[in-house]
Amino acid sequence: MRRFLITSPKKILIVKPSSLGDIVHSLPFLNAIRKRYTKAEIHWIIFKGFEGLLEGHPMLHKLWVVDKDSWTKFNRAKDTVTEIKSLLRDLKKERFDLVVDLQGLLRSGLITAATGAPVRIGFKEAREGSRVFYTNKVPGGKNIHAVDRYLTIAEFLGCDISNVCFPFPAFESSSSFILHPSSFNSHISSFEKYVVIVPGARWMTKRWPPEYFGKLASLLHLRSIIVGSKDDVNIANEIVALSQGKSFSLAGKTDLKELISVIKGSKYVVTNDSGPMHIAAALGVPVFAIFGPTDPARTGPYGKGHTIIRADIECAPCLRKSCADLKCMGNLSVEKVLDIIMGAKKRIQPVRH
Repeated sequence: MRRFLITSPKKILIVKPSSLGDIVHSLPFLNAIRKRYTKAEIHWIIFKGFEGLLEGHPMLHKLWVVDKDSWTKFNRAKDTVTEIKSLLRDLKKERFDLVVDLQGLLRSGLITAATGAPVRIGFKEAREGSRVFYTNKVPGGKNIHAVDRYLTIAEFLGCDISNVCFPFPAFESSSSFILHPSSFNSHISSFEKYVVIVPGARWMTKRWPPEYFGKLASLLHLRSIIVGSKDDVNIANEIVALSQGKSFSLAGKTDLKELISVIKGSKYVVTNDSGPMHIAAALGVPVFAIFGPTDPARTGPYGKGHTIIRADIECAPCLRKSCADLKCMGNLSVEKVLDIIMGAKKRIQPVRH
């Protein structure tokens, strides 16, 4: 039953605190509601560590950055309780007219309810009981891409969703990081054209072996930059060592804004199913995405001009975070990946947003 009664909300809150790829997938939703409600203040709740994606965004009035990780520390229990109460109290003071929970978990549902907003919207399929906190439950579906799923709520709100775009904020480097040939091995004289390689992923089962990436890097027609978090430093270094001098690692050395800059300047991206993959797709940079246990129909690179690379394995996608026999990744040869890249690179054209 449609119970949405507010036609011109003055204040809107989006609850989408994580993760990297999911926040990128939410940008078309932000774009749609900003065009629908041109005069409304739009606020966004985000977890610390991801704020670089939205800081200074012209479509947002305020970004609420929540330091979730500090709340899990036992020795800060008293401070955590105080901080949570303060956050919920401050949110309620804002008197939001409309709150949209795109996360769909218990924690986000509780935050949504705590605002006291008269209209609170979330997915009918939301998990952990969070849907009990919504005044309106929208069927999002489970077998569609995350971008299209979020846009079902935008459509429910009367937004035009015919033009899907990813409005990143204007960004500048937030440190002294400069991508310059002198930063690379001394025998590399120029790095004006490069490929980005993303060897990390949150699940171990989503990771193509680093030795495969290393061999691939040595065979690519362009030099490559390896990106990732601090957790990816060791595998990035392994790839560099196997690349025959054709790779350079920036793993653990960039913030999100710098990561976006590096990806935006690349010719294409070779990646596991990861957050940076979604940034590349949103920027219109051609993506070669290596998939194993996950389903590219739901979490693959969004839009045209991208290539999904998979092994011919009957058990995939299994959506498993652990596996004793990871055939979907181990059986995908470097030669097959290279052939696909070399065959496609002549016909792909970046579509910059």
